[in-house]
Amino acid sequence: MENPGSNTKRPVDRRSFMKSGLLASGAATVGVGLLANGTSARAQEWEEDGRLDAGDIAILRFLAAAEIIESDLWTQYAELGGLTSGVPVEVDPNQPQNSYQAALQNLDGDATQYITSNTLDEISHATFLNAYLESKGADPVNFDEFLTLQGSQATGAQNIGRLTNLMHLNVDTSWYVRYRSATNPDFGATFPQAIKIADRTAIPVNDADLNGSAAHIQVIANIAAFHFGYIEQGGSSLYAAMNQKAKHPEVVRITLGIGGDEIAHFLEWVDFAGNAVQSPVAPVTDEGLTFPDFFNPLNKLTQPSLIFPVPCEFIKPNLPKCSVIRPLTDKFGGAVATIASFTADGLFIGQSKKFLRTLNELAVAADAATRQR
Repeated sequence: MENPGSNTKRPVDRRSFMKSGLLASGAATVGVGLLANGTSARAQEWEEDGRLDAGDIAILRFLAAAEIIESDLWTQYAELGGLTSGVPVEVDPNQPQNSYQAALQNLDGDATQYITSNTLDEISHATFLNAYLESKGADPVNFDEFLTLQGSQATGAQNIGRLTNLMHLNVDTSWYVRYRSATNPDFGATFPQAIKIADRTAIPVNDADLNGSAAHIQVIANIAAFHFGYIEQGGSSLYAAMNQKAKHPEVVRITLGIGGDEIAHFLEWVDFAGNAVQSPVAPVTDEGLTFPDFFNPLNKLTQPSLIFPVPCEFIKPNLPKCSVIRPLTDKFGGAVATIASFTADGLFIGQSKKFLRTLNELAVAADAATRQR
């Protein structure tokens, strides 16, 4: 665990990797043993006939909906901030980079690769979940009729209908403080905004943004950085909340497997957002929004070099604090809570009432699923 009192600054341009093969293999061995010894007769029957009950179908359909939404927003980020023509600049320096890509790379030299990889991951999740539903005779989720929103008109963006709006965001940055706190929202804790971002774009709206001042495009990139973390921490909590409801062993496996990938995304964007609030990028100001240097002055609740979850209250307040994903409950991390958060974020500005009603129905059904004891 990191030392919460450390004030060591990290290089902005570098990779962060964790290699724990021994730990992972040990955990896998324990897990196999538990499953082998504890599989119930009903679970064995489910494995044999492949049946899913209504609750498991509702969980998977909502997760498919959430992944379609994420695929749509990440595709918009990738078009303008991801790899140019799929080629890393270090592989082909002749491929032109726009100012948004350059600003994102100020936060991490691998930013364009990370954005493209995250996008491909979300698309794979949506595609898999729908295909799995169909393989079980359940209806997949299709939002094609709602691809109606106007996206960016900057060079590089496709002129197609979008499901989400990234140009009027109210980014909830309280996640940045929450994961550095020893308190837990599942026990009623609340957290202030790390940066107040209201009605701002996280992508260049047009070529005027791409051709604006260095501070202007850097602030847009910094907004995106905090939005990346917001989106992926939401996915981490959502999959954990849904896993607690899943019954069929395969659905448990799906929520654990994809949920783990969401956590991997989140950890990278925690690190990434931290680079937006330290030198040499910060402080930076544009149109009334400032990203300060959080090392000056240092506050452990906003310390950029704290990238792992600080241990917090878990299960019961009188138990020892534990480093975990939070929230984990329906109230804050469930399906309905996720859609309420996305709506407050501004992702659905301009969307139809039918879309919001359809999405809410999927969310209510997912939250209603229960795991029988």
